[in-house]
Amino acid sequence: MKFTWFNLMPWPYLPDDFRDDPRRGHHVYHTYLDQLEYAESLGFDGIGCNEHHQNGYGLMPSPNLIAATLSRRTSRAALCVIGNSIAGYNPPIRVAEEFAMLDVISGGRLVAGFPVGTSMDTNFCYGQIPALTRDKYREAHDMIMQAWAGEEPFAFDGKYNQLRWVNCWPKPIQKPHPPIYIPGGGSIETWDFCLDHDYNYSYLSFFGYLRGKSLLDGYWERVAKRGKDESPYRAAFAQIICVADTDAEAEALYAEHCLYFFNRCLHIFPPFADPPGYRTMATVKYGALSQLTQSRQKILENLTWKQLVDERFVIAGSPETVRQQLEECIKGLRIGHLFCLMHNGNMPDWKTRHSSKLFAEKVMPRLRDLWPEWKHDERWWIHPMDERIRPEERRPGAEKPREGWPS
Repeated sequence: MKFTWFNLMPWPYLPDDFRDDPRRGHHVYHTYLDQLEYAESLGFDGIGCNEHHQNGYGLMPSPNLIAATLSRRTSRAALCVIGNSIAGYNPPIRVAEEFAMLDVISGGRLVAGFPVGTSMDTNFCYGQIPALTRDKYREAHDMIMQAWAGEEPFAFDGKYNQLRWVNCWPKPIQKPHPPIYIPGGGSIETWDFCLDHDYNYSYLSFFGYLRGKSLLDGYWERVAKRGKDESPYRAAFAQIICVADTDAEAEALYAEHCLYFFNRCLHIFPPFADPPGYRTMATVKYGALSQLTQSRQKILENLTWKQLVDERFVIAGSPETVRQQLEECIKGLRIGHLFCLMHNGNMPDWKTRHSSKLFAEKVMPRLRDLWPEWKHDERWWIHPMDERIRPEERRPGAEKPREGWPS
């Protein structure tokens, strides 16, 4: 199993009128960055971030900026940028260049995510026409992959992008490219896209594995129909996790913060999540609805801690309780990579670290070997340089002048 400590970076000071203070954001960002660095020291395989715009549950309009700061302060964990909403970039070559830079700076530790993007982000915030989003996405993907693979400059003449001179430099360290993860929220055509290119399908949900199982069951049926192997590393899942010494202590420590996240951060006008044209006819017919449809928004209005735990929106409790429920989740969904949402809502730093440390020491080691027959499958993981620079190896001061150079 691979475990990534993932932070949405929600705004922890949402008052009733939803105003904010950017000066407080200075401390919020640094706290979240410290937590991501701490996660590497605990032994998490990856540290993750993603792209969201103009909302209270995710303060990362540029995950690449977050990953760039982490690339200098960490040396072992994968930098999981899950990811850049490539349909919203004009031109998409910008994603190819910035991801390549991150891979080079980090010494080959980038996991590159290419989400279509939520309709809130891509369509409402960035003005993309919903019915064109997926067509633009496919063209953006083709440009990025050609830019990474091309040995010579070339012209790109697409439907939405025309560039006379495409010459991505530097190229990524990882060859033929960094591992690609495609986050999905319910669109079934994403399954075929992942299988066509052998990318990881990452189902990102705030509603737990019980509600995610039907969708991932459909994905694995599609894998079998396409004749692909059943490596669990083809799939990833995001799960909110809270660990305490006992089940009762978990409620005392974390209930208010999880309820803040669900009842306040996710308080979103339902039509923002599903404008006409955003979902394809195939997905509509399949019945895979967006995470924030009106019916689910109704569920969010009166959530209790008991509901969150009983319905597995949140996996919380003692290390043994969390281990048991996560093993059920991992095996039931057949996933080889878990995105662990350890910070939730307005959770203070000390609680986040307490939960993360308990998970790393008492839960994670007992879940490592759930897929022994696939333990050597590294197709969807990073391949960093051995000789990469570590933070502890950097020293202040100028390099000693070479022989013959003036001092």
